This record gives sequence, C-alpha cells and structure tokens, in this order.
Amino acid sequence: MVVRDIIGFCILIALVLVMPHAVGNDYYIGVLIFAAFNCLACIGLSLLMGYAGQISLGHGAFIAIGAYASGLLTTKLGWSPWTAMAAGAFAAMGIAFIVGIPTLRLKGHYLAMATLGFASIIHIVAVAATNLTGGPAGVLNIPRLSLFGYRLDSDIRFYYFAWAAVVIGLYLAFNLIHSRVGRGLRAIHGSEDAAGAAGINTAAYKVQVFVVSAAYASVSGSLYAYYVNYIDPGPFDVMHSVLLVTMVAVGGLHHIWGAVVGALLLSLLPEMLSFTAGYLQVIGIQYRPDYDILVYGGILLVIMLFLPEGLFAGMIAGGKSVWNLVKRVIRGKQVVRE
Repeated sequence: MVVRDIIGFCILIALVLVMPHAVGNDYYIGVLIFAAFNCLACIGLSLLMGYAGQISLGHGAFIAIGAYASGLLTTKLGWSPWTAMAAGAFAAMGIAFIVGIPTLRLKGHYLAMATLGFASIIHIVAVAATNLTGGPAGVLNIPRLSLFGYRLDSDIRFYYFAWAAVVIGLYLAFNLIHSRVGRGLRAIHGSEDAAGAAGINTAAYKVQVFVVSAAYASVSGSLYAYYVNYIDPGPFDVMHSVLLVTMVAVGGLHHIWGAVVGALLLSLLPEMLSFTAGYLQVIGIQYRPDYDILVYGGILLVIMLFLPEGLFAGMIAGGKSVWNLVKRVIRGKQVVRE
C-alpha cells in the first residue's frame, strides 16, 4: 500500500473508534452499522466497476444469497453462524462464476441489463419460493454472532465488529489492486483489446473479479441477517442494486476509498435530511417529507456535474489546493521577513 492509503486507514480506524462516543445514541450507531454493510458491498463492487470496468446492477442478488444462506442454514439446519456465512459466500461465488462466464462476454448496457435481470430473478425467487425462503413473511429468529466467547448482542459490539470487517475488506482489496492481478484489471479497464493483445486473459480476469465482488456482497448480506435477526425480500430488490452502483459512482469509480466515501454519504444522507427537516420546522419553515427526494436528487446531481471523478477525487483535489495555498502564504511571510 502507498503512504496515502496507510494514512487513510489510520483516519478510518480513528473515526470508527471515536464515532460511538460522539453520537452517543443507539439509533445512530445502528445507522452506522448499516453504513458498514453498504461499505463492504461497495468495496467489492468498486473492484468490479472501477478497476475492471464492468458494470453490475445485480449485486443486491449476492447480498440476498448471503443473507438467506445464513438465515436458513442457522434456523432450519442448526448450523453455526460462521459456517453458514462461509457457505453463503461460497454459494455466491459459485453462482457468480456460473453467471459470470456468459454474462461478462457482454459489454456496456447489455452487461448492465443482464446483471439487472439476474437480480430480478433472485428477488422473484425470494418472494415466490415460500416453502424455502418464507416468501414475504421472511425468516425469523436468526441468531446473533459470537466472537471469542463474546455474543454480539448489543449495537456497540456489532458496530465495532462490522467496521472491523470493513477494514479487513479494505486491506484485502488494496492487496489485490496492487498485485499483478490488479495491474491486469486496470489494463482491462483502460482497453480490453489492448490488454488481450498484451497477453492478459481478459475473460478469466473479469470472471475472477466478479467472483471476488460477489463474496464481498455475500458477507455483507450475512452480517445484515445476523444483526437484524430477520430477513425478507424487501431490502434485496433491484433498487438496492442500483443504489450500490450510485454509491460507488458518487464516491468515485477509480479508487477504493471512493466506494467507502460514497457508501457513507448515501447511507447517512437520509438521516441528515431528516435532521435538517426537524431543524427547519423548529424555526418555522415547513418542510414536507416529499421534498426529500428532490433534495436527494439535487445533491447527487451537483456531485456528478461538478465532481465527475467522484467525491473522493474532489476531496483530494481540494486538500491539495488548500495545502498549496498554505505553502504560498508561508513563503510569502518568509519573503516579507527577508
């Protein structure tokens, strides 16, 4: 990892440790836990979209596979939650391999539509296969995880565990993108034809990164199931897949940190709007809930128009501008003294 990424890890870990004490509210800690789930799924999606250049609108399906595998294996077969999570990840990876071989031969909007169709099929199965998935009623009484004898039965414990999983996922992702495979993925993103001419097995690389991204999504779904202790098809519809893609695009496609920033922003944005609405009502300004969609869309539009490389790239550029300004001020004072 480069120095910038190490600094980013230190900042992230410091924020993770401080945030529960800063918010001091179980509800907001729960919101941060859901943000961690989105971050984990978006890290895998960023590897696929930002580094391999393959669009997927079907990652909500892999989240559903992980969640249902963990929920069903623990409640109906009595499996250990950890074993069920691993089984869900392997199931998602196997399905991603089978689906990815024909699907990743497509390009552009054809690939997007194919993955969207896959997500729709999984959602329909979750709703219709009532004997297996429970249908709209879902799966109840999913157990909580236990780690080294400690049961993760409180929000604060699950918060630290979920964000530890995000940190581990980030570390693994950075190791991948700085390896020979990562260089091959960037070459495919730049020009698939040129990468093939250079001897890179583009088909194999695309399927491999699709499988890896599916594993990230599956683990995210398993953690969701163990935290909520209940799952139904609602959270895994097609719109959730679209939301994940939006998170990665808003944060920045070309860097893993962009996925984290985008996931955090769009996970916390509804709560920010709710807080703003409450404040406006206190000072006498009427704010209707219908306005949330308008404000939400406006913020996303501004980010995409003025920060086409994503929010993370804009933050880096802004930080460099401030640093250059500070250096010019310091040099100017030195000249005046001389």
